[in-house]
Amino acid sequence: MSDAIGIEDLGVYAGRASLDVAMLAEARGLNQARFANLLMRRKSLCAPWEDAVSFAVNAARPVVAALAPAQRQAIELVIVATESGLDWGKSAATYVHHHLELPKHCRLFEVKQACYGGTAALQMAAAMVAASPNPEARALVIATDLGRPVPHSYAEPSQGSAAVALLVSRNPVVLALESGASGVHGYEVMDACRPTPEIETGDADLSVLSYLDCLEHSFRAYVAQQPGVDFVSHFSRLAWHTPFGGMVKGAHRNMMRKFRQAPPSAAEADFEARLRGSLLFCQEVGNIYSGTVFLALAGALASSDFAPQGPERIGLFSYGSGCCSEFYSGLADARSAAAVRARGIGAALQARRPMDMPRYEALIARTRDGLVGTKQITVARDGLEQLWEEGFSGTGLLVLDRIENYQRRYRWA
Repeated sequence: MSDAIGIEDLGVYAGRASLDVAMLAEARGLNQARFANLLMRRKSLCAPWEDAVSFAVNAARPVVAALAPAQRQAIELVIVATESGLDWGKSAATYVHHHLELPKHCRLFEVKQACYGGTAALQMAAAMVAASPNPEARALVIATDLGRPVPHSYAEPSQGSAAVALLVSRNPVVLALESGASGVHGYEVMDACRPTPEIETGDADLSVLSYLDCLEHSFRAYVAQQPGVDFVSHFSRLAWHTPFGGMVKGAHRNMMRKFRQAPPSAAEADFEARLRGSLLFCQEVGNIYSGTVFLALAGALASSDFAPQGPERIGLFSYGSGCCSEFYSGLADARSAAAVRARGIGAALQARRPMDMPRYEALIARTRDGLVGTKQITVARDGLEQLWEEGFSGTGLLVLDRIENYQRRYRWA
């Protein structure tokens, strides 16, 4: 995979607090049979002293710290993909660049296309690396998003907060992108949106239908670029955008029916063999929007045993409401799995502090703290002192300290 371009390293930060979503569903009076279909266990939460920038920096910092000084100087581009932006004009990438102490010759910008934004940024970064005259050129892509809880809805259990950082280079240890192996499908649809910083809304049924439509047609576009591709035999594993596990399972069943005329039993067996592993972390974190497909990729790699004879192909699908989608592929091997496991994502998820319902309610009541348009605030820890002391104090994580005349001020915990 040394001649290819792709993901050299990957980092995940999923907060320091979590909520058992079965407890949430019971407290909200959600239908338990319907809730079980979500295939969710827990979701990650955002503390009032965290935001899209702090999540992004905390995901990327271990990745950047692992680089030699010359490799860090070779970072030419920083892209932040988010639908949780903090300013209508100023890019979150500028804050991220500053706190990671990256070279000043970087291009810095932010992209937005709902949950497709991370894949858009990855493809843009790969193109930049390919175009650079420097063979050591690198790009840093960070997908960072925070859930906006919609209480008493089936969306609430699935909305998570996390960031995934990708280092893109000509040394794609984690995933070598296959050049030209991509199919895109997009059109205007009002299935989901965030019309204000506080509101996340849309048509859930339409969103499911759009996802299914885009999965089918982006795969057909992929096949048009790669004639003769078979949906089952061509991909050893799959990693798809995962709003919740049940949606991915249903979408896979639909694809097996359309492209292989497979009965339910065969679709179930194929799901267990090629897709179940991708839910490893998604079931623990929730839908993290622009980064979810990469969290699925991390799960697929961390749960896999690769054949010793060479790399295997992973089929990725990214969908963003509104909408744009892409089906693409990359190659991974035992080194890829080892690199992801070395990041200790599972252990970090286990170390999160579980919230009970009163503390969860106190936390989501503070979701207005630090949103777009906040001019002046000192972030308080009222009612959440235990979370601060147990989860943040002395950890060295970046946290939001205050906002002064719209400028966000951070510090290391």
